[in-house]
This record gives sequence, structure tokens and C-alpha cells, in this order.
Amino acid sequence: MRAPSIAFIRGYLTLSLKGGKVEAFLNEAAREGLRLWDVQLVEPGIGRLKLDLSDFFRLRPILKRTGCRIHVEGRHGFPFWVKRVAKRKLFLAGALGFLVGLFLLTSLVWRVDVMGNEKLSKQTVLSAARQEGIYRHQWIFRLKGVDELARGLMTRLPDATWIGVERNGTSIRIRIVETTKPEDKPLASPRHLIAKKDALVTKIFAEKGKPVVAPNTYVRKGQLLISGQLGDGEHRKWVPATGKVFGLVWYVSTIEVPMEQVHRTYTGESAEKSYLIIGKRALQITGYGKGNYEHSVTIGTPKMLSFRQFTLPIGWLKDTVRESEEIVYKLSAADAEAKGLKRARDDLLLQAGEGSRIAGEKVLSRKEENGKLILKVHYEVEEEITSQLALVEAP
Repeated sequence: MRAPSIAFIRGYLTLSLKGGKVEAFLNEAAREGLRLWDVQLVEPGIGRLKLDLSDFFRLRPILKRTGCRIHVEGRHGFPFWVKRVAKRKLFLAGALGFLVGLFLLTSLVWRVDVMGNEKLSKQTVLSAARQEGIYRHQWIFRLKGVDELARGLMTRLPDATWIGVERNGTSIRIRIVETTKPEDKPLASPRHLIAKKDALVTKIFAEKGKPVVAPNTYVRKGQLLISGQLGDGEHRKWVPATGKVFGLVWYVSTIEVPMEQVHRTYTGESAEKSYLIIGKRALQITGYGKGNYEHSVTIGTPKMLSFRQFTLPIGWLKDTVRESEEIVYKLSAADAEAKGLKRARDDLLLQAGEGSRIAGEKVLSRKEENGKLILKVHYEVEEEITSQLALVEAP
């Protein structure tokens, strides 16, 4: 007889059969309807078989009639597995805890990412998402469909052109395409553009208003460049003049460059010191007697303990003291001059502002004095020279 298909669920036994009339036992068991399978006659008077657990207690009268004895060699199936597990309470508790943990890990939202936002802050998006039920530790089965969630976020974030919501396992990803709006230009009152420096005009770019000077014209500080008045007489109109006027501005710079330059380099030697931070005090723990170099640089960042959003007044500081040495070398007059001129150009362009350039450079004098090279240089700088003059009352 073949094994029943649900034998494992009901449970079954492996029995050894000895003595008496083994063949008579098997025949009577079959007549009684007992479920037997894998019946083997090992040798005369000895047999082995498997029996359904529910039929075990029906064997007794048959054994008496045939004079056979049985021995249970194995117990198999779900009932015996449950009994063994029930004896191991810690194992059972651990397995139950594992199943509960697995359920929680796969049934909660553990991460919410926001992508594509530039003008909208991440906190604003997450706040709107929370109102729609999207937040960390939310039950996944309580979430609406991704399309419905996206529609809900669109109503709460009108500055977004499109919002998409994706769910990948326990992570939620919110993609945002923001609405592109033209920049609001500030309202301006009628005004003129005047010169803020004495200069020789080189270029004029008038966006609104009427230019009153021409290129290659010398202008004084305060002189009108672009007028905010359009038209004459009854047709006169006042506007906020806008545009740019570039001109050549002259500068005389005095530059001092030390002939001896000092550079600091690391030797490769270093030492570490550790401190325990309590409040505003630091108690040294390790590194005593180390790092006493003639020249050194100390690098260290404190790490304070924190609890949630609170920073505790206790922490740890690890300082790295690196030995350094100073190398002194003397510049030639040509190198010192080149270095000084470059520094002067950079300073002038930074002072002149965006769009400026050095149009001319002439060294007026050079001399060495007290270990320094002193240069006197004349510069022509092309830069924007406009300044606004508000018209409080238009005539």
C-alpha cells in the first residue's frame, strides 16, 4: 500500500514487528482497515511497517490474537513536530518573535524619499505627504493607491506641475516637477542713470531710457548717462532708466612685495591626542608628551553625543598634531614684480565688478627698499560706471 497523501499532517509511526504470526497479523490488520504501508519482511518472524497514528491504538486486540510484539522505531509528522517545539519554549518564543519582526519589517513604511524639488522644501513636501498618510512607520496596507496619493499631493502642492508616487517594498519615492514661473521684476520708480566715476565712455547698452552720451566721451562723476525722460512737451514720459554704460577708469596702485617668501610644509611626523569633553572643559586622556614640535598645525573636530534632536554636553575630541617646517626663499626682482602685478590685477577686477577688464597697464616706478620691491603702476580698467538717480517728483 502506498503512503497516504496527508500522512505527514496526521502523523505516522515506523514500527518493528516481532514474534508470533507476522503474516497473520498483517492479514488481520488489513481486514480491520488499518492504514499500513512500506511493509517489509526483514527475515522470518521479523517485519517493519509504517502505520497511521490514528490507527495505533487499534493494534492491541490484533497483537493479542496473533502473539506479536511491536516496537516504535520512529515518530513522524506534524503532531510530533508540534510536541517537540512545545517543549522548547525559548525556541518557540524566538520563532514567534522572528515572525512578528518579519511581519513588521515588511508591513511598515521605513523610508520616504523626495526627488526633483528645488523651490519646494523637502519639509513642505513631507508635511503634505503626511496629510495624505505617507510617513515613516505607516502601515503599508493603510496606504491608498499610488495614483490616488499623487492626486492628493497635487491638490496640496499647487506649485508642482506633476507629482508621481512610487512604492518599492517598504520605501516610498515622491517625484516632483515644479512649476516654472517667470521672475517677478521689482517695481521701479522713474530714475536717471548717472556716472559714479570719472571715465572715458567705451560702450553703452540702453534697455529703457534715452542715452545722452556717446562712446569716446569723457564724463565726470554725477554726469547724466541715460535719461529717464522720453519725448518732449505734452508727450513727455518718465520711465525707470535701465542699461549699462562701460568706461575706462584710471587707477594708480602702489604695490609692495616682500623679496623673501615663507612657505610652510609638513614633514610627515604627527601625533594624536584624545580628550574627553564635559561642558566647556576638555580633559586630556591620551597623547601626553607627544606633538611638542617647534612648528606644528593641529587639526581636530569634536564629536558630541546626541539623543534624538538634543546634543548632550559630553563628547570626544581627537586632535592630530602635524609637524611643519618653514622654508624661506628669496624672489628675484622679475618674479617679485610678476607676483605683485598679478595680485594688483586681481584686486582691481574684484573691486571693479562683473564684466570689467584690464585695458592698460604701465609700471611708473620700481625700487627695492627694506627687503621689499615697491612698484607704482598705472592701470586703465574698463568697468561699468552707472549709478541710479531716483526722480522723486517727475517735472
